[in-house]
Order: sequence, then C-alpha cells, then structure tokens
Amino acid sequence: ERRRSIFPATLWIIMKRIALPAILAAALVAVAFAAEPLSRHDAARLQAKINRITANAGSRGRVAAQTPITEAELNSYLRYELVDQIPAGVSDPRVSLLDDGRMSGTATVDLGRVGQSRKSGGMIDPFNYLTGALPVAVNGVLRTTSGIGTFTLESASISGVPVPAWMLQEVVSHYSKSDSTPQGFAIDKPFALPSGIREIQLARGQAIVVQ
Repeated sequence: ERRRSIFPATLWIIMKRIALPAILAAALVAVAFAAEPLSRHDAARLQAKINRITANAGSRGRVAAQTPITEAELNSYLRYELVDQIPAGVSDPRVSLLDDGRMSGTATVDLGRVGQSRKSGGMIDPFNYLTGALPVAVNGVLRTTSGIGTFTLESASISGVPVPAWMLQEVVSHYSKSDSTPQGFAIDKPFALPSGIREIQLARGQAIVVQ
C-alpha cells in the first residue's frame, strides 16, 4: 500500500492542484491530438516505475536518477489504479502533457455538489445555475525545481465556457478537502515533491521524474 500511495503523493498532489480540475475535473483541456488508447499493461508498467521511484527515494548518487513516464501510462494509471482515489462526483479524468512544461486536461465534474457546499452568493452566484455533471477543462504550466513545484493557471472552462480562476478554485477546494487539508488545495500555492524528487520535466507526451 505504501508503494501505491507514492504516486498519488506525486501524481495526486500535482493533479489536485493542476489536474484536479481535470482529475477533479485533475487538469485540463480537450486534447488537440488523438488520445492514445488506455491499457492495464501501461498502468502496470507505471506501477513498476513508481516502485523504482520509491526505492530511489533515500539515495542520491552523482548521476541523477531519471524515470520517464508517458502520457499513455499516466492516463492508464488514472483509469485502472487510481480510480478508487478519485473523489465521488468526478469521472473520466484525462491529462495531456504538452511542450515546455504545459499541461492540459479534462474531466466530468458534478458541480451541483460544489454549489450545495457553498455559502450562496444569492442570485448573482454562478454556482446556483450549475447543476449536474459537466465537463471541466484546465490549461496551465507546471514548473519544478529543487523539490518544489508550482502551477500557473492559463485558462479554465466549464462546458466550453471560459470561467475565472476563482470559480476553478472553488471546484478544486471542494474536491480536494481532507482531514489534513480541510480547506482543500490552493491552485497557485507551491508544493513539495515527495520521495526525493528534484524536478519533473515535461515535454509533449512525456514526463521525466528526476531524483
């Protein structure tokens, strides 16, 4: 179980802030190119890489350990291994890894739950008019260095309609609440990378975990 939890520590922390809208909604915009098919084989392959990342956590040699993770492996892992950790009300998360640290993705989110949990802002509160499960999309840039990650939001939309950052934050906060984070995650707050990870390098279709 500890080995299973390490990537949610890496992936889920990142997803909750980045892709949570996607994963929660997790992170992101409809992929502009054909998505690769998901498979249990790719999910198992990523699990083996996670085990290796865990094993490398306590050691740091002269040469940095690098573990490549493909977009197909990541999305397969979300589908087949992390499905029981995705909050109720969130489904079909899909992450796209783009160039120069950019990420995008989508997920279907029950926004009615978000509205019910909020202190109503009256007739002008847009969450009063968002009911049922709707597609949420997010675009942004992930930067990591010296074991710290930050995510810069570029755009977000609900059912294809652009929405301001505060609305996305409401969705993320609602679906990322836990005993340790009762207010949920702040999208723009820096976060520590676990397991001795120094940085995560993103390129189109691939991420490289550097320890």
